[in-house]
Amino acid sequence: MYVNIWARRTMLAVCDALCWAIAAICIIALRFSFRLSHADMYAVVTFVMTAMIFQAAIGFFTKQYRNRYRIGSFEDVVFIGVLAAASAIFAAIVTALLPRLVAAPITVVLSAPLLAMLFMAVTRTLWRTYRRRAHPEDADKEPIFIIGAGDAGYQLVRQLNTDPNSPYEVVGLIDDANAKKNLHLDGVAVVGNRHSLVEKARKYGVATLLYAIHNASREVMTEYSDLCTENNLEMLTLPPISKVVGSKINLEDIRHIDVADLLGRRQVKTNLSQIAGYVTGKRVMVTGAGGSIGSEICRQVHVLGPSELILLDRDETSLHAMQLDLYGSGLLDTPDMVLCDIRDKNALRRIYEEHKPQVVFHTAALKHLPMLEQYPEEGWKTNTIGSWNLLDLADEFGVEKFVNISTDKAADATSVLGRTKRLAERLTAHYAEKTGRDFVSVRFGNVLGSRGSMLWTFRHQIEKGGPITVTHPDVERYFMTIPEACALVIQAGAIGRPGEVMVLDMGEPVKIYDVARRMIALSKKDIDIVITGLRPGEKLSEVLVAQGEEDNRPFHPLISHVAVPTIDPDELEAAHAVATQKDDVMLKTDVTPQWQPDHQITTVDTSSPAVKD
Repeated sequence: MYVNIWARRTMLAVCDALCWAIAAICIIALRFSFRLSHADMYAVVTFVMTAMIFQAAIGFFTKQYRNRYRIGSFEDVVFIGVLAAASAIFAAIVTALLPRLVAAPITVVLSAPLLAMLFMAVTRTLWRTYRRRAHPEDADKEPIFIIGAGDAGYQLVRQLNTDPNSPYEVVGLIDDANAKKNLHLDGVAVVGNRHSLVEKARKYGVATLLYAIHNASREVMTEYSDLCTENNLEMLTLPPISKVVGSKINLEDIRHIDVADLLGRRQVKTNLSQIAGYVTGKRVMVTGAGGSIGSEICRQVHVLGPSELILLDRDETSLHAMQLDLYGSGLLDTPDMVLCDIRDKNALRRIYEEHKPQVVFHTAALKHLPMLEQYPEEGWKTNTIGSWNLLDLADEFGVEKFVNISTDKAADATSVLGRTKRLAERLTAHYAEKTGRDFVSVRFGNVLGSRGSMLWTFRHQIEKGGPITVTHPDVERYFMTIPEACALVIQAGAIGRPGEVMVLDMGEPVKIYDVARRMIALSKKDIDIVITGLRPGEKLSEVLVAQGEEDNRPFHPLISHVAVPTIDPDELEAAHAVATQKDDVMLKTDVTPQWQPDHQITTVDTSSPAVKD
């Protein structure tokens, strides 16, 4: 094996040396018709031999002939050009300084290096073309288009067409930019745009497309997805696309497009210097650390280098998973893994005394609206009393910054979940006013991919063969991916002023019924959609900013600052009855759609045990 490798390396160096010799012969033949004096011929031979030896030596020293770059790649050609130019300069100096030797003719000194570079580039290109076409396994590869001829598309073309293990062969690029109409990336041409995609796919025999538009909006990706679905084309992606640029593609990461990709493609920009200023080197505690939001906050905070990261949760299994995720160890024998229920103030006091956290991210909560309508006291004890416990101890132990995670259901609350979380916002504002420290709340809507979320439920129902249950054909919600939401939560902690509620911009609301239809289309299964009717306390549409609150964005375009009234803990008992009041009256709405749907829609009695399950 090593003999073959060294043979290939030596062959490449010899090939470049021959390019020098052939270039010199061509120049002598064309310019001098081989009529040179012995002295000039000796000078030319010395010049060429010196350039050959210098290039070979430097080439091996810089690993140019030791697989530094893929043969025939842009980097390989550029580097060999620089190396040849340096060799020509060195050889010219040597021939000029050697005693009893005339300088090589200026025509040879200037023209031979340029011609040699051309020959080297051509031989490398021919070798790469031969290697591509010489492998019989390429015939078994599936032809695909890449959507997007930018940096990400270029990275994908290079990786997929040069990796022998790739199951795909890129035969064309699709891009809507007129400026890229005649562009070629690594030998692959832009063959069309969105409007000609279907026509070009049929022409080239393509049934699969790989989406690689960097920083694309969700609208653009949705349009491409719909186009593929309507024309029976497969659409793949490589999540997240930003990883494509600057890192090698792992073929196992390529997967089919998912609804979460279409709903959460927003690029979130955060000020790392602001965030690091209150996290780096500090003792940070995250409650609900094993949950969807809490775990992602732990991951993002961990990267910023806190002096201690305390993970608090009442679920030991979740803590075990997080320790494995962050540290690669699951022994659960370190003090930073804290098993505690935020309802237990005495237990929390011991945690505060031992760790003395300086920053607290409070994500622990009960969040399922229907369950809290059935068991309102549980919501009260966790969402309100548990938050009060944490805030009161944060006041006592001098916590510098407290970030309470709220929900859009706290705005104009109509449910136990919304009312108990609204009280947590008001308690946070009270302690901010009392201490003057940065105690803030962050309010946002649904996150994609969390356990028990809508997408999680729909996927499970599709895997079981259906039906998908939707409460109402017009119900709509705000969505954001977990990493997007957590990045903004941490940023909000940096810019929030005492007592404020930071409201994250969730974009436009999305109809749940449309999401269900899209998931069914992507699954290519015949799944029914069942309309169950709105549940007690549930709204058709959520709001992020309540009536009477002003939407001000003084520091970040995606974060609003609103003020909420404070509530003294002494007043909680009076608010208890209102917060835990059940809405026993089902919202009466006409759930019969006025259009002909693509899938069967059934109105189901919500008291049916099957529907509740």
